[in-house]
Amino acid sequence: MTSPSKAKGSSFEREVANFLSKTYDESFIRAPGSGAYIGGKNQSRKQYLDEGQIRSFKGDIVPGETFTKFNAECKSYADFPFHLLLSGDCKQIDGWLDQLMAVAETDDCNVLFMKFNRKGKYVAVQAKCTWVTDNFIYYSSAKFGDWIIIEFQHFFKLNKDLLKVYSGSPSTNIDTSSTPNVLTLNT
Repeated sequence: MTSPSKAKGSSFEREVANFLSKTYDESFIRAPGSGAYIGGKNQSRKQYLDEGQIRSFKGDIVPGETFTKFNAECKSYADFPFHLLLSGDCKQIDGWLDQLMAVAETDDCNVLFMKFNRKGKYVAVQAKCTWVTDNFIYYSSAKFGDWIIIEFQHFFKLNKDLLKVYSGSPSTNIDTSSTPNVLTLNT
């Protein structure tokens, strides 16, 4: 029987996959085994898999076809110590980033989706990319560099197209002419 915490996590993974599928009109699904197949101690399995298979087992979400560089973890918890983000020493988020980055390739767009009871949903993305926001928390991980944490709906309202560009193949293009105050990227 599945534990309540595992069921809660799986439910959030499906919620994120469904949201991304609707947002991008592509098929995103919850990864079988939530990335454990090639994560952590199982990284040697990557040498026997093709690119499509690796994408299917990387992270918690199997991305849509054009999201070739997308890597995501989903975490759903009752609470989170936001105050520790300000100290620069938040072991909980460091552990999650460790899981996310353990399967990441050099040019991946790495995204941590988080949901906390009665506090909302959030997205953490690497600060090495340019993101549009006016309300965020900046977190510096000693091991994984700088991250920006943004409220979920706010992130997608302002960064929907940028996430697709950063997660796509080099030929991915977006039209930002109808979106004010967004950088135009030529990739």
